[in-house]
Amino acid sequence: MKLQRLALIGCGLMGGSFALALREAGLVQHITGFSASEKTRQRAVELQVIDQACTSVAEAVQGADLVLLAVPVGAMHSSFAAMRDNLQPNALLMDVGSTKSDVIEAAKATLGERLGCFVPAHPIAGKEVAGIEHAEATLYQDRRTILTPLPQNSLRHIQMAHAVWTHIGSHVSHMTAEAHDATFAAVSHLPHLLAFATVNAIAAQQQSAVFLDMAGPGFRDFSRIAASDPAVWRDILNANKAEVLRQMVHLRAALDQFENALLAGNTDALQQLIQQASGVRSAWTLQAGNACNTASED
Repeated sequence: MKLQRLALIGCGLMGGSFALALREAGLVQHITGFSASEKTRQRAVELQVIDQACTSVAEAVQGADLVLLAVPVGAMHSSFAAMRDNLQPNALLMDVGSTKSDVIEAAKATLGERLGCFVPAHPIAGKEVAGIEHAEATLYQDRRTILTPLPQNSLRHIQMAHAVWTHIGSHVSHMTAEAHDATFAAVSHLPHLLAFATVNAIAAQQQSAVFLDMAGPGFRDFSRIAASDPAVWRDILNANKAEVLRQMVHLRAALDQFENALLAGNTDALQQLIQQASGVRSAWTLQAGNACNTASED
């Protein structure tokens, strides 16, 4: 597989890493890039992530046979609209968004006859740090990428999307958009929300500085994802709010069980609840190709 031109919309960690991976694999000859920040565009050129900085989405996608949309999910709608008229009929368009149903709705509302070009994707990879400076060609190696194909996609577009991610080291899986959003609300979005809330709860207390000064490896490991990009996670939680709210109901029920055991002084019940969680966690192993996505998507 050889691509003539990649258009990168969003020159950040996720998009930059994708561009570097394709370049290192020898899969693309020329890379154009657009980011809302001129400084970011120029930095992407300096770091040789892209070959040409463009001043608009439309300019960047002109003539591209592959387009990667690596912007926060809240910016998908405007990005789709901006590229529609300049998107090649046979081009492959993918995103890296952490939610899928809302992104697909945005694509349906804007892409018109080019909707079939869009194969939604979610690479489960990232870092706590954002920005083009942190992009690396190996970010997607041995990580899972989930495709949620549309009925409008041709077999060629689906196979090409699968091949692109496979060539840069990802393990590719297919899901429906609905199943994707329900799954990641449980195993990614709610845990991030819980980490944000826990850190905020500590910070709101008068002795927060003392508490944090005494924190050890357990707090470090638990709170790691609370350092994620605020704008990205604002958009993710809002975009998938129905599923996140559904998971919050389950979380509150679990917290109520612990609270009731503590209030009743029921140590047997408390131990049983802990043992249940310990058993589930001990039996779980990180599957090949999985990792937390805690990165910026712009």
